[in-house]
Amino acid sequence: MPKQKTRKSITKRFRVTKNGKVMRSQAFRRHLNVKKSSKRKRRLGRTVQTKKVYANKIKKALGV
Repeated sequence: MPKQKTRKSITKRFRVTKNGKVMRSQAFRRHLNVKKSSKRKRRLGRTVQTKKVYANKIKKALGV
């Protein structure tokens, strides 16, 4: 049986921690930032955990 290839688009967007959590970066920070508060922009800069529903699919696509 051949090896499973990893989805390269998913490797660029998600990261799996040592504990197995799938982390992602947040949207809404690319442009139109003048009207957003500094607090909001700081908060959007952090990485957040994906929902468990999607995490299993992402891990499968990453080959983890």
